[in-house]
Amino acid sequence: MNIPTFTDVEKAHEIVQKYAHRTPVLSSVSINSIVGTELFFKCENLQKVGAFKFRGACNAVFSLSEEDAQKGVATHSSGNHAAALALAARMRGIAAHIVMPENSPEIKKKAVAGYGAKITFCKPTLQARESTLAQVISETGATEIHPYNNFHVIAGQGTAAKELIEDQGDFDVIMAPVGGGGLLSGTAISSKHLLPGCKVIAAEPAGADDAYRSFHSKGWIPSENPKTIADGLLTSLGERNFAIILEKVDDIVTVSEEGIVEAMRMIWERMKIIIEPSSAVPLAAIIEKKVDVQGKKVGIILSGGNLDLGKLPF
Repeated sequence: MNIPTFTDVEKAHEIVQKYAHRTPVLSSVSINSIVGTELFFKCENLQKVGAFKFRGACNAVFSLSEEDAQKGVATHSSGNHAAALALAARMRGIAAHIVMPENSPEIKKKAVAGYGAKITFCKPTLQARESTLAQVISETGATEIHPYNNFHVIAGQGTAAKELIEDQGDFDVIMAPVGGGGLLSGTAISSKHLLPGCKVIAAEPAGADDAYRSFHSKGWIPSENPKTIADGLLTSLGERNFAIILEKVDDIVTVSEEGIVEAMRMIWERMKIIIEPSSAVPLAAIIEKKVDVQGKKVGIILSGGNLDLGKLPF
């Protein structure tokens, strides 16, 4: 199994920095005083397509050979990865074939269509998504770009932590949310290479705690019937991602739904930025004292800001 190293993250960054935003790192005096430590937020909610996913999609699309690129790219996704892949493909001038469950949020369908992707709708089951994607690939010859279990995607996601460390120096702890593990595995590769003494800690909703259970039992456990407001964190860990996480991540903790809402509201109110529930999960872990951060310098990757404003939890 091919696992990226920090050299691959550096190569990815050469590509990604041409097309993606170097997102700001923000801090909040009032949040720092509430939690009793220094927090630095890497604002991937301000990234193109509103999420860190653009980094990985961009690296994957621009790493394709000319021959493969001409046949286009394909994936199944109801969310941020679909939009990210569609935009990256448009920038390279190639086709993006996206398989979306028919019950995907309207706002996501519009976003993906707006970036010029060719959408095929399917029934909202994993089996339907995978079989429809296989059909699309056999008809088009497009290259599948998996949302997280993909070498170039992982290397691309690692560029966010690389920038965070370059812009703010040393950290004692760097945190990210975990769903499929693309962001976490990339973050761990960059953080452990640049700051070997820094702890990498992930946070996950208690209602979707497959990564927590997989990490602590050292054996892969799938996500089954997850229930959480953090809709970006519902998937099972990818195989490559889990291998990297076992080797390089220090801990995975879980948080309550109430904690996620409280953390999300705190960031909206005190930092005046829009984040989606998944982004609030690491701060929730700090508020709920699942992670000891007293007197430490902590970096948090805010994963994205895409949510339906008509369904706010507060």
